Amino acid sequence: MKFLEYTPLDRLNDFLSCVNFGERTIKGCLEAYSCKHTGTDKKLSLSLEHEILDYLGKSSDTDSSSPAEYLLSRSSRKTLIYLVLTLYHMYPDYDFSLVKAHQFFTEESWDSFKQIFETYMLEASREWIEANGGNSLLEALYKALDEVVRLSECEIYSYNPDSDVDPFLEKGSIWSFNFFFYNRKLKRVVSFRFCCISNLMADGFLDDLCYEDDGEIFDGMDM
Repeated sequence: MKFLEYTPLDRLNDFLSCVNFGERTIKGCLEAYSCKHTGTDKKLSLSLEHEILDYLGKSSDTDSSSPAEYLLSRSSRKTLIYLVLTLYHMYPDYDFSLVKAHQFFTEESWDSFKQIFETYMLEASREWIEANGGNSLLEALYKALDEVVRLSECEIYSYNPDSDVDPFLEKGSIWSFNFFFYNRKLKRVVSFRFCCISNLMADGFLDDLCYEDDGEIFDGMDM
């Protein structure tokens, strides 16, 4: 996998790096990658392939909507491996060995993504229009993604891991979403993660307040 630089994504990243609303901050980041393997990717790819095949060999689930049914397809396994490799490149210091990829990736439609985006990014969208005028934040995002990965040809996936294997979670996180836009023909993927963080928690204000409260309780007790 190779990181790709695109000006349309840079403009959005500049805006989404920190949209502060006082008590909370919304952040977002878009990254594009080529799916062509580098040296380390080949080893990781083989390891992931063995893990998936081992899972399939042990699985007795024949439900058509189950991960096992989906992974019987070689092309589906390949897609899954590309998505996990993208995670490795996004967070090179994070250990994804605990990630069971088939459990965490869900295929989405543009409409389902749009509904989540418009619901959770409403305030950020208003800020975008005030700062830039013209098109909405969603329209700007659509145009940028379409330029990089041709949305009409894309498969969209969301990544929903347990909290103990989620490198996206920051201290004070209120909510977070992680999407991948994958173009099989172009062999290119764009990751898009966006989250909302409590500024009080992130700054340690509530932790300090709780500590002070505990101190006041113990001050009046004989130890």
